[in-house]
Amino acid sequence: MTVTQVTTSADGNVTVENCVTSGTFSLDGGTWDVDNNVWIVGTDTECFVIDPAHDPQAVEQAVNGRTVKGILLTHGHDDHIRAVKDTAQRVGGEIHLHPADRMLWDAVHPDSAPDRELADGQVFTLDGVGLTVLTTPGHSPGSVCFHSPELGVMFSGDTLFQGGPGATGRSYSDFPTIVDSIRERLLVLPEETVVLTGHGDSTLIGTEAQDVQEWLARGR
Repeated sequence: MTVTQVTTSADGNVTVENCVTSGTFSLDGGTWDVDNNVWIVGTDTECFVIDPAHDPQAVEQAVNGRTVKGILLTHGHDDHIRAVKDTAQRVGGEIHLHPADRMLWDAVHPDSAPDRELADGQVFTLDGVGLTVLTTPGHSPGSVCFHSPELGVMFSGDTLFQGGPGATGRSYSDFPTIVDSIRERLLVLPEETVVLTGHGDSTLIGTEAQDVQEWLARGR
């Protein structure tokens, strides 16, 4: 497992780190192999963990003894949440999920609930750096992104990727809704904002803004 530093705040106190974990995603009777980006926003002593997928031990190694101020979930698909309870037991931190994805959570964890509900505009702070919740339904009803203007990044989960919107061909998803979310909540961010995705390579808001008509034409 490799932990890669992605960016740092202007004062050098807060870093964004990435580790990639591997597992499966299952929905509507199908199962697919996937690699997931796990993001850690932290100082030397404390951090937030975003989407700790598949491998609690790898996430624990990446946290490296820091105090976890919260585990933030961009949405409730099973590849993003299946390992989250085990991860929380290892590293601590309350689990936050938007309530509109509770049915996806219950399919994986029927005997428990997330610790906290995410709400639009909610801000998580760490040493002067904020992570603002942006509700972006479409990939799932409760999909959210986390924007940090201080770091110049936006954690998009599975809402926006390099090359277009996240998948909308399965239960609880909707293509017009995800396009509206991207247009109204994400493409209004500064063009130089780095999009740190749930899977695959990063991109820029300005790059993706150029291709909206192509997305609409292909319908996905």
